Amino acid sequence: MSHPEAPPRPAAKLTLPTLTAMVVGSMVGAGVFSLPSRFAQETGVAGALIAWAVAGTGMLMLAFVFQALAVRRPDLDAGVYAYAKAGFGEYLGFFSAFGYWASACVGNVTYWVLIMSTVGAVAPVLGDGDTVTAVVVSSVGLWGFFLLIRRGVKEAAAINRIVTVAKIVPILFFVVLALFYFEPSVFADNFSGTDEAGTLFDQVRGTMLATVFVFLGVEGASVYSRHAKRREDVGRATVLGFLSVFAVFASVTIVSYGLLPMAEIAELRQPSMAEVLESAVGTWGKVFISVGLIVSVLGAYLAWTLMAAEVLFVAAEDRDMPRFLGQSTATDVPENALLLTTCLSQIVLVVTLFSDDAFTFALDLTSALSLIPFLLAAAFAVKVAARPGRPDVAGRSTRRELVIAVVATLYTAFLLYAAGPKFVLVSFILYAPATFLFAKSRREQGRRLFSPGEAVICAVTVAGAAVGVAALAVGWIEL
Repeated sequence: MSHPEAPPRPAAKLTLPTLTAMVVGSMVGAGVFSLPSRFAQETGVAGALIAWAVAGTGMLMLAFVFQALAVRRPDLDAGVYAYAKAGFGEYLGFFSAFGYWASACVGNVTYWVLIMSTVGAVAPVLGDGDTVTAVVVSSVGLWGFFLLIRRGVKEAAAINRIVTVAKIVPILFFVVLALFYFEPSVFADNFSGTDEAGTLFDQVRGTMLATVFVFLGVEGASVYSRHAKRREDVGRATVLGFLSVFAVFASVTIVSYGLLPMAEIAELRQPSMAEVLESAVGTWGKVFISVGLIVSVLGAYLAWTLMAAEVLFVAAEDRDMPRFLGQSTATDVPENALLLTTCLSQIVLVVTLFSDDAFTFALDLTSALSLIPFLLAAAFAVKVAARPGRPDVAGRSTRRELVIAVVATLYTAFLLYAAGPKFVLVSFILYAPATFLFAKSRREQGRRLFSPGEAVICAVTVAGAAVGVAALAVGWIEL
């Protein structure tokens, strides 16, 4: 997975600085603390530089897409989900909402796994966050946050504001110290990677899901677009937030190659950022990063839980999810949506017990689940920009927007390819049973269950899920 601060839904409108802070907060979470080893397992310096260039360009185009759509279609709220529905119909819109929500839920699991792995360095019973004890302790935390958020969004958002600074400080601290202890000879030895890493293309491809995970949240302002004081601020906040954190993410990866050999970085336990800093400054550096990580991850978990519940709530209000998900408490908390969010996170948390690498599995699945919603949003932007006779607000041609939307669409399609069949099939296993929610919503409205086109999409989804289950059963793919 990563996470924006949740405003009280009917309260004061959000300004540009607040929206930008939400985007920054949404993009700084668990993923950045794992970047050194994730990249070193796949590529050397050269591949990392190319990977960040590709990911940075692609995600910037996606940020521009959300910026343009916020202005072009101010009637659409909840961002990713609303764009898919407007562009490709209710069923794919439902899938986009569900996929984005499921991505947030699975991403929340990475936070607990990473916290348990961090504490596991001094409490071996927690292992790498994948032991029975770790799952039990994580489950207590999971439901503790459910009770906290259920008390009221205002209280939860206040906590998230406090931890925002705690997210940024240890990361910047790591980059500055790493530069101080940087060894050019080590960096040079790591430049081309190892023979086992494969071709440069394979190295770049192997890092793509990791980059998607750390950039999740670039769409955060769009999710809360209906709360913006000015619609134009949604797009501006998206771009400003992205640009402000991109350099930090890339720096964390690149400077690590100047401290330790690539093979050693690849074998570090998570959070690898703490282990890398320990090699340079000693134990206190590891402790500092670890404490900062725990505070950061708890804040990220809080915000992403709020955002996941918001997606389900808005979809239910639009009658694309069952009515019970659109119910809220007297304190304006979408309680049923929050409960379902917590339940799915609990299920995935248990599944990590059967994974060889719980953190990597949850991280990659988070990224894979987000790709279809992103792809549909980018493709919708192509449709909007390609529509004739639609100059932008300044009277200029939409050719630039069309090029950006096409690039963003190609980039997200490439990410699906980079994810490989494993995570696409596992995603289908989650998507297929979700159709029951869509069917329940249609029955509540007394409408036909599927149109002919929707029936085809449903059949493909069920077939993909069946192949995924069979592949897991016979060992073709492993978690």
